[in-house]
Amino acid sequence: MSEKTSKAFADLNLNPWLIRQCTSIGIKVPTPIQTNCIPAILEGKDVIGAAKTGSGKTLAFALPILQQLCEDPYGIYALIITPTRELAFQIADQFAVIGKPINLKHCVIVGGMDMVTQGKELAKRPHIVVATPGRLADHIESCNTFSLARIKFLVLDEADRLLGGQFDGQIGTIFKVLPKKKQCLFFSATVTDTLQKLKEVTETDVVVYEQPAEIATVEELEQHYVLTPHDVRDAYLVETIRTFRSSNSDGNIMIFTDTCKKCQILSMMLNEVGFENVALHAMISQQQRLAALARFKSNTVRMLIATDVASRGLDIPTVQLVINHNVPKVPKEYIHRVGRTARAGRGGMAITLVSPYDIKQLQAIEKHIQVKLTEYKIDDSEVGKIFTQISVTESEAHIKLDEKDFYEKKMINLRKKWILEGLDPDEEEAKLLKKYQAKKKSYKKKRKLKNSKKETVKAS
Repeated sequence: MSEKTSKAFADLNLNPWLIRQCTSIGIKVPTPIQTNCIPAILEGKDVIGAAKTGSGKTLAFALPILQQLCEDPYGIYALIITPTRELAFQIADQFAVIGKPINLKHCVIVGGMDMVTQGKELAKRPHIVVATPGRLADHIESCNTFSLARIKFLVLDEADRLLGGQFDGQIGTIFKVLPKKKQCLFFSATVTDTLQKLKEVTETDVVVYEQPAEIATVEELEQHYVLTPHDVRDAYLVETIRTFRSSNSDGNIMIFTDTCKKCQILSMMLNEVGFENVALHAMISQQQRLAALARFKSNTVRMLIATDVASRGLDIPTVQLVINHNVPKVPKEYIHRVGRTARAGRGGMAITLVSPYDIKQLQAIEKHIQVKLTEYKIDDSEVGKIFTQISVTESEAHIKLDEKDFYEKKMINLRKKWILEGLDPDEEEAKLLKKYQAKKKSYKKKRKLKNSKKETVKAS
């Protein structure tokens, strides 16, 4: 598809009330993905759209859907599927704001919330349903109070992830109850092999728009690395935050890590050493996740520690720094993570902690984004001063975590996984328990060493 440019929403054949709504929230000029996708969607064509994160993809499908809806309103008119709960709520909020003049009814169907309440909302036939695949599949299989047989639009947001294999079972369940005749819209930050195959197998003529760019990340983003020994990573993390805060006391910080456990431990440790933060990961309840996100978005707390559940699509304008506690294994995940800052023309910074074991992964990322990361200078001697404190504080966080039900929930999920893999869950749990007891012994030894050092200092 050839690149089109437009200086006004009026050029895209949108209704005046939609243009007024965009203006009311400060959006006056369409972005390239909006300019190139909205007319095609209004013409009734299926669309695959890819553009860098923060480029206005949600409005690229929300505006034409709302225009068509106001001309022929009924429920359930459009189904939007997205991989994460937080992104589902964000998309629903944008629909609610733009659709206010037509009394838009919408509902969000995600895990972690009461299914009976959600079932009642679906039975009221809202115009727009925004859902994660797992929970929507559960509703399809367990109740018959609603129907998706008349939807006009199907939208897969972050389509590359939804079609990447992880959600195949749930997506299959959903597609079985959808009408054959519907308009399909697939949006993502990156066009993957999956989306290319999708174009080939789609029966209708599909419009594909991929925003042309020499690099996969925006020019306004400063991209750095911090070299760290593998076992001192967390002390370097703290010093990186301190160095950034010395010149920027107010900017919001997002820290990404690879596991729920590490996310929770880092959150507890950083709170303990004076960096107030909230955590966002899959092992806490949905209400806690929404509360954490709300506190961060409202600037009540200026630091968010998260797993990759927060790397997709979330728009938080005040984020000025993204720190990768680990180097993402896949370059596109790096793109999604650092895309939480430097959005919509604003500046931002991304810093990745890199150990000698991570060099090949870093080089793969640099090759993919066509940008060489530069070193972010921090004072190694300061890291040495805080290393013992950080190490012991983390050990104490591990012990505190053991006293909560964090591991009980994790064990339930692990046992399900082992059974599906044909392993004996009791044997696997016993192995894990042995490792855990050895670690706990090590943590207690570190704490005892810290206390003995304190006694020595007092005595001298």
